[in-house]
Amino acid sequence: MTFDQSGTPSAPSETRPDGADLRVGVIGLGFAGSTHLDAFTALPGARVVALAGQEEARLHELGESRGVERLVADWQDVVAMPDLDVISIGVPNALHHPIAMAALQSGKHVFCEKPLATTGDLAAEMVRAARDADRVLEVAYNHRRRADVAFLKDYLDTDPLGSIYHTRASWLRRAGIPGLGSWFTNKSAAGGGPMIDLGSHVLDIALYLLGEPVVETVSAVAYGELGPAGRGGAARGAISARTDAPFDVEDFSSALLRFTDGRSLQLQASWASYSKVHEDIEVELLGSVGGARLHVDDYATQGTLELYSDVLGAPTVSRPQVTVPGGHHQSVIEGFIAAIRSGENSGGTGAAGGTARFSGHYGEYALHRSRVVDAIYASAQAGREVLVPSDEIEGGAR
Repeated sequence: MTFDQSGTPSAPSETRPDGADLRVGVIGLGFAGSTHLDAFTALPGARVVALAGQEEARLHELGESRGVERLVADWQDVVAMPDLDVISIGVPNALHHPIAMAALQSGKHVFCEKPLATTGDLAAEMVRAARDADRVLEVAYNHRRRADVAFLKDYLDTDPLGSIYHTRASWLRRAGIPGLGSWFTNKSAAGGGPMIDLGSHVLDIALYLLGEPVVETVSAVAYGELGPAGRGGAARGAISARTDAPFDVEDFSSALLRFTDGRSLQLQASWASYSKVHEDIEVELLGSVGGARLHVDDYATQGTLELYSDVLGAPTVSRPQVTVPGGHHQSVIEGFIAAIRSGENSGGTGAAGGTARFSGHYGEYALHRSRVVDAIYASAQAGREVLVPSDEIEGGAR
């Protein structure tokens, strides 16, 4: 039984009329959950009708300020609501898999905070569940939606760099461990440290810009030098944490990725290091006739792009002026809603009828990123290069 804000039992209709708003249940009250909540609330075509979280005061604060009808403590109660169309997951990484599996198996579309899951095997189960249920599974890789990334993607599509043979991608912090002793620094809850947290974002940007090449092998190292000693905590935005809790993830990782087509990518991620950077996101592409560099210093919104070429034999640098507005989560969710609408209007009959409506939107690309991050950790532990498993998912192979 669920209750609205007045305490009255809710009696929702299970059938959504054609063209009506998608009915959304958001799970999570922290940064991710509240960001999802605000994005869905701001977009046409969707309406948040349920919100779940364990912090009662925060639950009622968000519910009342955003006009959410049903407020519950447990995620299971939201997933069980028969009238919802979408479940939005904004909770610690270890909960992504159980919530998504339950939601997909109940016939709901799923929007999930990144990473897809704490391991590639769990991520594969989620993708297969989305395929079997013929429901959209989208992941919040929101940084690829930056305006400068979009500009660079369009620029690369005109082939001004020639053959791109090597790429460097990194997200580095001087001191930015997000809550020493919190779930972020607990491997069972998070799946890893900065590589799964920050590195997966720049990995996503790089693979997106390069046209989704397949990573074949990984050679990596990982270190935990500052965090276990209690150093490198975030100076701003830190969450409440226990200082006596174990720190069993890395605080710095570096990997060389080789693609099946012979190209390569150097990937680095750190939460803390004694270096000049403060908060530094970078993707640099080296081509046979040109180069490009995306450099975001402390979430800069201008002056982030440089393009390298030759003019009459002389090296040149150009700096496109691209302003980067916020709202990247909102942009991903907008695409998620569009994918659902497109499938609903496709004339297919869904999983039960044997005709897929949402093929290509089962989260396959995010699964490949989870496999790569898994391989990075496996390589660092083994001290050698390892192969990245390949998944064949019907309706979208990766």
